[in-house]
Amino acid sequence: MAGQGEEPEQPQIPDLTLRLDAQLDQIAQQLRELATTKGRLQGLLNAVLAISRETDLPTVLHRIVTTAMDLAGARYGALGVLDESGEQLAQFITAGLSDSERADLAGIEFPLGRGVLGHLIHHPVEPLRIDDIASHPASVGFPPGHPHMRTLLGVAVSVRGTIYGDLYLSERRDGRPFDRDDEDIAVTLAGAAGIAIENVHLFEELRRSAEHFQRMLLPTLPDLHPFTGASIYRPAPTPGRLGGDWYDAIWLPDNACAVVIGDVVGHDLRAAAAMAQTRSMLRALLFDRLTPPSAVLYQLDRTLQAITDLPVTTACLARIEPGQGGWRLHWSTAGHFPPLLITPDQLTEYLYAEPGLPLAVDTEQHRPDHTRTLPPGATVVFFTDGLVEHPGHSIDHGLAQLAELAAGHVHLPLDDFVRFLADHHPSDGHDDMAILALRTPRNYRPGGR
Repeated sequence: MAGQGEEPEQPQIPDLTLRLDAQLDQIAQQLRELATTKGRLQGLLNAVLAISRETDLPTVLHRIVTTAMDLAGARYGALGVLDESGEQLAQFITAGLSDSERADLAGIEFPLGRGVLGHLIHHPVEPLRIDDIASHPASVGFPPGHPHMRTLLGVAVSVRGTIYGDLYLSERRDGRPFDRDDEDIAVTLAGAAGIAIENVHLFEELRRSAEHFQRMLLPTLPDLHPFTGASIYRPAPTPGRLGGDWYDAIWLPDNACAVVIGDVVGHDLRAAAAMAQTRSMLRALLFDRLTPPSAVLYQLDRTLQAITDLPVTTACLARIEPGQGGWRLHWSTAGHFPPLLITPDQLTEYLYAEPGLPLAVDTEQHRPDHTRTLPPGATVVFFTDGLVEHPGHSIDHGLAQLAELAAGHVHLPLDDFVRFLADHHPSDGHDDMAILALRTPRNYRPGGR
C-alpha cells in the first residue's frame, strides 16, 4: 500500500498500447461485420425487388433458389413444391449441380419428400438447420450418384397462409455450417418468395380473364362455303392488357364473302370497346350497303366519328366476289398492312396498293379500291402488326420472313396453317396478333352457294 504523499503507480506504456490495439482490432472487426451485414441486407433487398418483377412461374421459382444460394454463399440449392395433399413434393427445382453431377443423377427420380426433406414438410413452422445430415434422426441417406452434402438449411415457403413448398440450401462455400444470420436471410427471402409466387398466380389469372374477355368480343367464323376460312387471335403477354386487334368474315346477300381485319390503337378497355363497336357497325353497313369496300369504310368512318370517340384504327376490308371465270378479290385499306396472297405453287405476293388513311383521321379523304383475280386454291392471309413487328429489325424483314413461312406451309389445312404462323411469327411477341386466312376452292366456279 502506498504511503501518504506517495504518487499512485502508473500503468506501463506497453500495457496501454496493447489494450488500445486490442480495442482497435475489435472495432475494426465490428465495422467489417457491419459492412458485411449491410451488404447482405442490400443484396436481400435487391433480390426481393428482382424476384417481384418476374411474371413467369418457372423463372420465379428458379430465381428464388439461385438468390438464396448467392445470399448464403451456398453451393447447392433447391425448391420443393408440394402437391395438393401437402404431404409430398410434386416438383423439385435445383441449382448448383455441375453437368457431371447432373449426369450422375440421370434416371433417378426427384425426391418426394422423405428423410430430412420430409421433416421440414411435416414441421414447417421452424426453420431446419443441420450441421451433419447423416446424424440427423430423420436422415435416410442419399441415392446413388448424389453429391456429398453434409450441411442443410431449410425454410418453408407459404402463399396466402398455406404452405406452398420448402426452400433448401446445402454446403456453404467457405466450409462452415449455416448460422443464424443465414437462417434469418432465408426466412426473409422465403416470405418475399411467397408474395412473388402469389403475384404470378394473380398475373396469370388476370391474363386469362383479359384473354377470355377479348375472345368473347371476337366472332367464331361462320360457314363460308365454298371458301375455307380460319382465324386465330393471340393476346399480348402483359397481364390485363386488352388488345384492339379484330377480324370478321360473313357471307353477303349478293353472293360475295366479306372479310375484314383491323387494329384499334391502344391496349385498354377503351380500345376493346371501340373494337367491338367498329365490328358491329361494319357488319350492319356491309348488309345494308352492297357498295365497294372503299364506300363502306368511308361510311363507317363518318358514322363512328359522329356517334363515338373512336381511337385511330387501321383496317383492311375485302370482298371475294364472282369474277370472270373465277373469283376476284376486291379490297380497300385504311392504313393497314396489305393482304398476303399465296398461290398453290407456293408463290407469294403482298398486294401492295394505295393504303388510304386510318379511320378517325380525316373522314373526307378519298379511299381507293383495288381488285385482283384469285386463282383456284389460292390462300389470302390478313393479319395485324403484332405478327411481324420486331424492334430488332425492319418491317420489311418481318414481312419477308412471314411470306417465307407462309409459302413453306401453305399445304397445311387452313386451321393448322394459321396456328403455325401464330406459333412461329417473326415478331418479338410483345403485342397481340390476329390472323384471318381464306382459301378459294380448287374446282369451283361462282354461280351460287
